[in-house]
Amino acid sequence: MITRRQLIQTAGAAAIGSVGFGSYALAESFSTTVTRYQLSPAGWPAGLTLKLVVLADLHACRPWMDVERIEGIVAQVNAMKPDCVLLLGDFVAGHRISRYGAPVPHREWAGALGALKAPLGVHAVLGNHDWWEDAQVQERRGGQTPAGIALQNAGITLHENTCVRLTKNGQPFWLAGLGDQWAFWRKNSRGYDGIDDLPGTLAQVTDDAPLLLMVHEPDIFPKVPERVALTVAGHTHGGQVRLFGYAPVVPSKFGARYVYGHVVEDGRNLIVSGGLGCSGLPVRLGSPPEIVEIGLSA
Repeated sequence: MITRRQLIQTAGAAAIGSVGFGSYALAESFSTTVTRYQLSPAGWPAGLTLKLVVLADLHACRPWMDVERIEGIVAQVNAMKPDCVLLLGDFVAGHRISRYGAPVPHREWAGALGALKAPLGVHAVLGNHDWWEDAQVQERRGGQTPAGIALQNAGITLHENTCVRLTKNGQPFWLAGLGDQWAFWRKNSRGYDGIDDLPGTLAQVTDDAPLLLMVHEPDIFPKVPERVALTVAGHTHGGQVRLFGYAPVVPSKFGARYVYGHVVEDGRNLIVSGGLGCSGLPVRLGSPPEIVEIGLSA
């Protein structure tokens, strides 16, 4: 039999543990780490070295990801002196996380990102939350989004099924940005419709220079051909909450297959960022916010 005293003691311990767990998870939501990868993709040309910095899933929202924090992240990235900065979508908070805080105006978070510096440019794709936030965009199933307009006004190159040919020290490479795969809610059924056009995007490449692909959701990866040296993705938040390395919830039809990190399949390379912000609840545990640095060389 459990006595009343034992029951009170047990409840008290559980409450204290819960507060400690929550405080730790909340503290982890505000920390930022740098995760570094060094890759030599098959066929990468000798002499071409690139440093890419990837930022994903800001979910700008006070107080979790306010302008001051974004400005700090921007300063940290600029100090890393990347050749190119890649922004992988979900700039806005989303309706669930907004319940716990206040959205940051588009001009403010985009203005902060506009201070990013890289000789080969700052390039972005949109994420699902950037499409979902505007009811009119959802109703007409297309058009410009407020997030996309804000990025362009801040001088950031926005890609939507487009490619650009860049050059470093006389050596070219291609950077492609895929349209979002979860752009629109289906009106009469569960699931999403995308604006992604992988064949059309890759058809814009006109020579054999290396090709890098920016996507928001990693689920496209099984369809990405060997021609692509590296695919970079966000969206999953690394699970956002991982218990003993296990992520109970992953927003992917493949489950944990592409939840986080460097994935190699059939010689093809994918790096999934754990992202920076929060979705659903303002808590991260076992998956700290991260800036990703990728070095590419032969």
